[in-house]
Amino acid sequence: MPDRFPPINPKFPHFMHGGDYNPDQWIDTPEVWDEDIRLMKLAGCNTMSVGIFSWASLEPEEGRFTFEWMDAVLDKLAKKGAYAVLATPSGSKPAWISVKYPESCRVRADGVREPHGDRHNHCRTSPAYRAQCVRINTELARRYRSHPALLVWHVSNEYNGGECYCDLCLEAFRTWLRARYNNDLGELNRKWWTRFWSHTFTKWDQIRPGDPSIHGLTIDWKRFISDQMLGFFKAESAPLRELTPDIPITTNFMGTYTGLNYWKFADAVDVVSWDSYPPYHDRDGDWRFAQMTSFTHDLNRCIKGGKPFMQMECSPSVQNWKPVNKLKRPGLHRVEALQSVAHGSDTVQYFQWRKSRGGCEKFHGAVVDHCGHEHTRVFREVADVGRILSKLDGVIGTTVKPEVAMVYDWENRWAIDATLGPRNQKKEYFETCVNHYGAFWLAGVPVDVINMDCDFSPYRLIVAPMLYMVRPGVAERLERFVADGGTAVFTYLSGIADESDLCFLGGFPGPLRAMLGIWSEEIDVLYDDETNTVAAVEGLSAGLSGAYDARIFCDIIHTEGADVLATYQGEFYAGSPAVTVNTFGRGQAYYIASRNDDRFHTDFYGRLVERLGVRRIIHGPLPTGVTAQVRTDGRREFVFLLNFTRDAHTIDLGSGRFTDMDTGAAVTGAFPLAGYGSTVLTRG
Repeated sequence: MPDRFPPINPKFPHFMHGGDYNPDQWIDTPEVWDEDIRLMKLAGCNTMSVGIFSWASLEPEEGRFTFEWMDAVLDKLAKKGAYAVLATPSGSKPAWISVKYPESCRVRADGVREPHGDRHNHCRTSPAYRAQCVRINTELARRYRSHPALLVWHVSNEYNGGECYCDLCLEAFRTWLRARYNNDLGELNRKWWTRFWSHTFTKWDQIRPGDPSIHGLTIDWKRFISDQMLGFFKAESAPLRELTPDIPITTNFMGTYTGLNYWKFADAVDVVSWDSYPPYHDRDGDWRFAQMTSFTHDLNRCIKGGKPFMQMECSPSVQNWKPVNKLKRPGLHRVEALQSVAHGSDTVQYFQWRKSRGGCEKFHGAVVDHCGHEHTRVFREVADVGRILSKLDGVIGTTVKPEVAMVYDWENRWAIDATLGPRNQKKEYFETCVNHYGAFWLAGVPVDVINMDCDFSPYRLIVAPMLYMVRPGVAERLERFVADGGTAVFTYLSGIADESDLCFLGGFPGPLRAMLGIWSEEIDVLYDDETNTVAAVEGLSAGLSGAYDARIFCDIIHTEGADVLATYQGEFYAGSPAVTVNTFGRGQAYYIASRNDDRFHTDFYGRLVERLGVRRIIHGPLPTGVTAQVRTDGRREFVFLLNFTRDAHTIDLGSGRFTDMDTGAAVTGAFPLAGYGSTVLTRG
């Protein structure tokens, strides 16, 4: 990984700050466009995402293009020194396509074709829809390839996997299966274990997705959807790459959305972008949602090997689709914006710039409210973000180089979600990964979030909660990592099944068993209000002390060479191992047999960080809800202090000397951080 990456587009080596702009909604009142340009300047906004839902305004009927309004808007942006993230409009097709090319509309599992409406209801396989997308994208690229405002291509919008069961998709799926299984139906039947319930297929055309009792089918259908959507993206991008080879291309992801495996897109996009909408001010505490968001930022940074990403959307104030949509409290927007930068974003962008007058998102947050002027709290906070971003040019292209990696894998999640038992509620793979990640976040220890196919060698510590699926070669690579001196941590529900969700025989945790030095005989599950107790073994505690609550999952294991660090205190398996460590080669592998409380994670990972010498960004303790994150160019460090609580705190910076990038003041020792406060310091 380089110390510094080039800017997203070299002609603009600054932070992109702006929003999802829909000027076509105001074609009848073009004076609004001029007011928008004025307000953008006041807010420090320099980049607008344009044209995302504009197909009907660009091509109201097939072959009749009305680009004049787009010309005017892009010209106005360029005249004021601003830029466009120019979108292709496939995310919401016009009615004339649905009527003229009905195959472009998806078919439900019951065989009924969906009517026109909503958005993202297109069939990803339809040749007619693909052709229409390529045609409009070609026209856009030809017209604007030399326009000075064009900065980035924004292909479609929030691709979703969608379940289309039309004949085109079914035939494409069967073709995909033939390729995956080398045209060997017997091999498919073996991998899917179809003798169960007499599900054996004797002809390819008998295969139809949607049967949840065949887990191999369920997982392969999801793999197919990801591959088919990737093909759709590549088809959309082809004319852009041909006509504008120097303009970077992205499509905005949706965090850890389960419908697509975003790792599949890693080589196809020039820059990763994603839309961040944490449910702040819900009952669980803002800092917990901040952990979740930081985890997802780190994941998106890692998809392109540490390259800075784009935060394509966030709300500057409020969302409108939750059961209760609370306003962001003062200061939270800035700390959320700098959080994305801290984890690797070179942009802060919003949905939306100006609130729509109608439609289902008319009450979604925006920089410019229905009042239409700058005299609002939200506008002032956005302008403050623009002001601080203008001082952070030195951060552009820098990255994060953690010593710790968390394994979060889409296919593993699909398998966990699909399987029945041992507990069908609160499996919570994503939430469990975030809970383990949270111990590092609270300690100010940077983390990469990778999948099981990534290179493990750059790290000192790898944490892989609930590694239920172990694809071929993964166990061997993990063994090599530990044998070469690395440290790895696994939990209950690890080493259970292969890539087709066939259980490993010979005892769990399957191919991880020798490295971990344990055998899992059974796994007990608890009701939501039940707990067991895990207690540290005196003298071998690895930082654990006293007793901890265990919930939901309690794996009953036997040691096969591993040392016992903690034991269960309740139920018929009282006294049996609950936490173990096994020396394997020059490294160590830990196994946590139960889902434990936050205090366990803090104690356990705190001791590991200390023992391994993993670097913390700030040496002093951080208050709960405050994190420190860092980006570096190999020479200087940019340290972000972020407070996701309403309370003021004082942060001990120790003897290190820092410079506040906002004020330019030298900083050392005790540093005050207001409630929802945030700052960026330089060191080195």
